[in-house]
Amino acid sequence: MTWTAPRPRRTVHLTDLATLDERPTLQGWLTWHRETLLAKCAGLDGKQLARTTAEPSTLTLLGLVRHLTEVERSWFRRMLDGESVGEVHDGPADGDEGLEGVEPAHAERDFARYHAEIAACDAAAARYALDDTFQPPGVDVPLSLRWLYVLMIQEYARHNGHADLLRERTDGATGD
Repeated sequence: MTWTAPRPRRTVHLTDLATLDERPTLQGWLTWHRETLLAKCAGLDGKQLARTTAEPSTLTLLGLVRHLTEVERSWFRRMLDGESVGEVHDGPADGDEGLEGVEPAHAERDFARYHAEIAACDAAAARYALDDTFQPPGVDVPLSLRWLYVLMIQEYARHNGHADLLRERTDGATGD
């Protein structure tokens, strides 16, 4: 039987975020975007997830999942928490980690890695207050966890826009 990306169970609805305090609002928006990416992949098999559909771009849905696995790990675990963890996916450290080298046969593994990384990143973030700061290499000012949440929300928003187009071009599906 061919593996297909499962439909995520929505744990956050946008109306739930309307009256929350700042931290649950930021975490809620990030969770909503994570679930949106997974919803864009739901029901597709490895070949569909790894197919380029917006030529000449080589961007794929599976590449986005892999890339966001790397982005989450880099920011939350390496930079914020100071963990010494390597790359999840092989490839150049050029800001596009994970986008290249997708293999349809590894889609299930790549999704499992994504889910594991999200859990590890949420655990790392839970150890800090929004005003706690960290200073990544090459950055002249300290950054707060609050800043990191906003960065990750915009990263997902941008890539979910890509995922919208890639999914529609794959099988015509639109919407969340």
